[in-house]
Amino acid sequence: MSLIKAGLEKVVERIREAERVYGRQSGSVKLLAVSKTRPVCDLREACLAGQQRFGESYLQEALEKIGQLDNQDAEWHFIGRIQSNKTRPIAENFDWVHSIENLKQAKRINEQRPDNLPPLSICLQVKIDPEEDKGGIAPGELAELVAQISELPCLRLRGLMTLPAPSSNLESQRRPFRRLRELRDQLSSPQVPLDTLSMGMSADLEAAIAEGSTIVRVGTAIFGPRKPINQRSR
Repeated sequence: MSLIKAGLEKVVERIREAERVYGRQSGSVKLLAVSKTRPVCDLREACLAGQQRFGESYLQEALEKIGQLDNQDAEWHFIGRIQSNKTRPIAENFDWVHSIENLKQAKRINEQRPDNLPPLSICLQVKIDPEEDKGGIAPGELAELVAQISELPCLRLRGLMTLPAPSSNLESQRRPFRRLRELRDQLSSPQVPLDTLSMGMSADLEAAIAEGSTIVRVGTAIFGPRKPINQRSR
């Protein structure tokens, strides 16, 4: 068995066990394989092992992979910072965007989404922890933004995403995820049924599942350690 297939199986086992322990419905949590910086051969291997959802942060690198894997039934999620001059290729090539931070980004992507494609599924990135280097929307600004984005016809607002500060303690891991779930519950309505919480990574996916995550974003536990940043291609 390949290392990537073995990694996928272990992560899926962790997800299913967390669903069982925390009373979640089996299969209610989806696995997004964070494939940024990984060579296309790793993604092919993951596809052969049954993985279909891939998360990318670096646009040019992602577009090359999408082109090389166009015969695979892959679902592409953009999870990185959005630069205003790169919204068009994001709108044209991805199925999901997890990192919308403001109305300007949403409007540009809405206008640039091709008419022949379905509405782009999006999540709003929320800044739960006041870390300077983390992007995201302040919780107090969410309600207005949800109302504005829900009017954009080429976007489908699915839910919220967060990147909390790392912690090794289960209860401290759960706190920011609980806050995001509470925000989602407050904002969700029959008109805008927010069904997605994109939260949890290799080190804290159990805590995220305990608090309601529907998509966990896992890279290292599947593909192994990333290359040093000076060796990455963007």
